[in-house]
Amino acid sequence: MYTPFDKTRVVLRRCAVVIAGITCLPTLIAPPMASRLYSHLHQVWLKDSTKPVWLAESEKAGGFF
Repeated sequence: MYTPFDKTRVVLRRCAVVIAGITCLPTLIAPPMASRLYSHLHQVWLKDSTKPVWLAESEKAGGFF
C-alpha cells in the first residue's frame, strides 16, 4: 500500500534538511520559531516512504498507542 523511497531520494532529502538547518541556524536560536522549524525538519528527516511519519512512528512503538 505504501511505497518506500529509494536510498538516493532519502539521502537527498536528508542533505536538504542539513542544508536547511544550517541556513536557518539564526532562526533556530529563537525559542518560539525553533520548535516549529525543528519539528518540520525532523519529520522531513524521518520520512522514507509515502507512509505518514506519525503512522510509521506509532508502528515502531509496538502497540504502545
